[in-house]
Amino acid sequence: MPRGVAKRDLPTKTCPVCQRPFAWRKKWERDWDNVVYCSDRCRSAGKKG
Repeated sequence: MPRGVAKRDLPTKTCPVCQRPFAWRKKWERDWDNVVYCSDRCRSAGKKG
């Protein structure tokens, strides 16, 4: 029997820089409400422009 949750059942957000959806990650568990960008690359690009 598989453990955990299927990726399709995880919450998602859309990155404001690249407009791609990204899913919840374990490392964002306590800070999911404050996560805006999908990656460090998008975070730096979002602050520039």
